Amino acid sequence: MSDNDIAQKPKTKSKPKLDRPKLYKVILFNDDYTPREFVVMILKAVFRMGEETGYRVMMTAHKLGSSVVVVCTKDIAETKVKEAMDYAKEADFPLMLTAEPEE
Repeated sequence: MSDNDIAQKPKTKSKPKLDRPKLYKVILFNDDYTPREFVVMILKAVFRMGEETGYRVMMTAHKLGSSVVVVCTKDIAETKVKEAMDYAKEADFPLMLTAEPEE
């Protein structure tokens, strides 16, 4: 065998495995002080819901104590919660939302 007859192994290409980002759910909690109209307005403004959808989410929280508003990535969920809570704080309402990991 000469120097030019060296056998080369094919290179294997490996794709990095990308995990999907963990999803978080934004939960709206019922309270006895925040007006229903204000909650619907927050759902429309912050979460871009329609009037009817916002009303249904608000009523679910009102009847059951809490309701899932949206499921999204952690950064978006935390941003939306902060934005909604800031609006409620400015209006002196105790509206409560949290972002929790989806199971």
